[in-house]
Amino acid sequence: MYSRILSFLLAAPLLVAGTYDPRPDLEAGRYLKVFADAEAQLKADPRNALALAAKSQALTSQQRFGEALAFAESALSLQPRLPDAILARGLARAGTAVQQRNFSSLRHASGALDDLESATQADPRLLTAWMSLTLAYQQLPGLLGGSTRKALACAAKLKAVNPARGELLQGMVLSMDGRWHEAERCFQRALTLAPTDPEAVYGYLDSLGSRETRKKLGVPEQTRRLAQDATRLLPPVKNRARALEAITDALLDAGQPMEAWRIAKEALSLVDAPSLVRLQLGKLAARSGLHRDEGLVLLDQVVREPLEGGSGGYASAHWRRGQILNDLGRKNEARSAAQAALKFDSKHPGARKLLDLLDQK
Repeated sequence: MYSRILSFLLAAPLLVAGTYDPRPDLEAGRYLKVFADAEAQLKADPRNALALAAKSQALTSQQRFGEALAFAESALSLQPRLPDAILARGLARAGTAVQQRNFSSLRHASGALDDLESATQADPRLLTAWMSLTLAYQQLPGLLGGSTRKALACAAKLKAVNPARGELLQGMVLSMDGRWHEAERCFQRALTLAPTDPEAVYGYLDSLGSRETRKKLGVPEQTRRLAQDATRLLPPVKNRARALEAITDALLDAGQPMEAWRIAKEALSLVDAPSLVRLQLGKLAARSGLHRDEGLVLLDQVVREPLEGGSGGYASAHWRRGQILNDLGRKNEARSAAQAALKFDSKHPGARKLLDLLDQK
């Protein structure tokens, strides 16, 4: 649930805060800017509930869920009906539930659903709330109130607010439900309406590359489509990090790691979020075995500097460092990298697997 819900992290309360409006930056994934702007607002007015809610969402994108929840609660104590604060608490709760990965996380998941539902009711223009609620309905078990029927109903409501995002969301739900041919029609409508929207590109390629789609298309056809569509969708989004992540992943899965590396490397100096592209280049190096030394240098930079959220965060960066170090035969450094990843996410499956592998040697 985490990777889908949080990867897609508008109201009378805005009038209280004057011209300060963090929603466009949040919806575009500019979390570092959101964090800096919120800090500036809070320095001028520590009781600015909207800034507290925005800071909470930026922290959630960085997987700092405990801090995010505290700031969301502070915002709600000041303005209990502020939609942005209700959403912020829902996202922090959802992230906590996924990170805990145990029975007690059900309480956080249930609370997250309640908050996301309340946020959409309080302000139907909250795109992130609709996206997160829909994916939660699709991926949570019926015990917690999830169902494909509810997810599709949410996507239909989003169409009234944002047709392109509504089509995208419907396509994602249908794809997860194993209904690829219906989903594809939704994706094509979304991409026609918003060809420069990185979320549309990401959502489509992520779904095309999924296990569910592989079962419908077969491996050869899925591979062919990933390579073809990644290349076709690149031009209008070549400087958008979120889209580049999906495009280069698709090319990697299609057996074209050199092309994936070239595209990401050429975009690095021009892209809107360079930290995400550095992390992606490290991922490409770790998965393909190509450019390991350069990938390691880029990942070293990632873990030293501010990292844009919505990317797997520092845990992912340290894990990828560990993979490369292990492949280079630097076992002790690889173990330290895996342990560093677990400090950020104590149950990170990739880091735990790497550490187990190293302990066997």
